[in-house]
Amino acid sequence: MKKSANFSGRDFLLKSALAGSGVLMGNSLLTAATNHFSNASIGMNDSKLNKKTLNTDLKTRKLGQLEVSELGFGCMNIAWAYGPETPKDKAIKLIRQAYDSGVRFFDTAEVYGPIYSEEIVGEALKPFRNNVVIATKFGFEVDPVTRERRGLNSQPKYIKANVDRMLKRLQTDHIDLLYQHRVDPNVPIEDVAGAVSDLVKAGKVKHFGLSEAGEATIRRAHKEFTVSAVQNEYSFWTRDPENEVLDTVEELGIGLVPWSPLGMGYLTGQVANGFPFRKDDLRVTANFPRFNDAAMIANRDIVNILQKMAHEKDATPGQIALAWLLAKKPFIVPIPGTTNPNHLHENMGAVNVALSESDMKNLETAFDKVEITGKRAPEALIEVHDIGTNFGTSSRGTHGNSPMRNK
Repeated sequence: MKKSANFSGRDFLLKSALAGSGVLMGNSLLTAATNHFSNASIGMNDSKLNKKTLNTDLKTRKLGQLEVSELGFGCMNIAWAYGPETPKDKAIKLIRQAYDSGVRFFDTAEVYGPIYSEEIVGEALKPFRNNVVIATKFGFEVDPVTRERRGLNSQPKYIKANVDRMLKRLQTDHIDLLYQHRVDPNVPIEDVAGAVSDLVKAGKVKHFGLSEAGEATIRRAHKEFTVSAVQNEYSFWTRDPENEVLDTVEELGIGLVPWSPLGMGYLTGQVANGFPFRKDDLRVTANFPRFNDAAMIANRDIVNILQKMAHEKDATPGQIALAWLLAKKPFIVPIPGTTNPNHLHENMGAVNVALSESDMKNLETAFDKVEITGKRAPEALIEVHDIGTNFGTSSRGTHGNSPMRNK
């Protein structure tokens, strides 16, 4: 029996995979969650900004053969996740400020909003289109008129029709990096890769990526058509890619794009026990195990590790968290997102924080002494992640969550 890919309402929240820097929510929860959350609720404390926060000359890195800035900008938050939909003029200004700060890699998805994030990204980057890399994602069926979510859909015919709509929203003739947002349990990954290959041949797409994929799926897709990047959750306190994905992408020459590199705000040190979460905050509404008071108290040692290094480096905990990812591997490109210009500049300042081999060893030694309380997502979400993306699972010797082609 095939797994159903059609979810709605709260069931959609619990049965969908995590979105590229957060969580996809059912319509009722999304409406509530976007009506209240202040921009200051997630990110860094403005008073802790220092002279190292500004940068206008980011270096570049390679995701496969795709060259991008060493830090990207995640454009989910402007559409909904951690606050109300950012007004168009402010959202465009923020994206252009990211460009002025040196960012040349912008990440969005059809389901962010839905649709709103792609529309804003397209308009904001139109004047600089030839100087930037735009990444977006398919995989969740969205009605282009009503914007209603209808669950997973990676059928090749739908992918191709959807890309045409994406191109219009992004005001461009090509997508630089096109990800499958989540592995579809009803569509062989070879068929997905083949559809993207056709789009590349047609000039509509330049590079192919996967999100929340395990080793078996990555290898199958890459064999069919070159995968340039894998976007999985990875941060100082979420090490699941070290299970099997990190070694796999390194072996195959694929880049890794960590989403939620600041741990949904926790690694900045500004979200702690007693934090005044509002009643519809997705971290509590969706029952994320690490965001109840007991877990936030238990996990404070993680922030203390980052804070100690931050004092030594004249930086902030969030900057250390990003610098740690940058120092981990040369093919890792984090994509922190924000709706606050001050937080944007602070994030960019992470590239000015140099972590030596000794610093990295000290961070790892301290981390090894800490036991993280709470899984990275609610159990129902973890159940629909691809095999091998979470500690405690392995896709080796399996075909992953994607079905095999019929012989």
